[in-house]
Amino acid sequence: MAKKEVVVDKTKAGLIAAIADAAKITKVQAEAAYAAVLKTAYDCAKAPGGYILPGLCKLSVVEVKAREGRNPKDGSKIKIPKHKALKAKAVKAAVDAVIPSKKK
Repeated sequence: MAKKEVVVDKTKAGLIAAIADAAKITKVQAEAAYAAVLKTAYDCAKAPGGYILPGLCKLSVVEVKAREGRNPKDGSKIKIPKHKALKAKAVKAAVDAVIPSKKK
């Protein structure tokens, strides 16, 4: 039996509609749940060790060291100061779901 292909509009509204349909809840409830998940992920990503969104990705804040770059307009060297950046890494379950392994 073939799996049903899920087609989701690649916008926030499309994602909210897909969540509401799958969970059999209203779009307002789905949007509230989505907002709560995002707020939790953003708040927890700041903590040491980051935040794992089960089945999807790990969010963490990393320190990027100072480096020298080039101004793309005129090619002159510029100094880029150290700063913090958000790093998102797909977890194994997400990778396996999107890119199935070739092993049998």
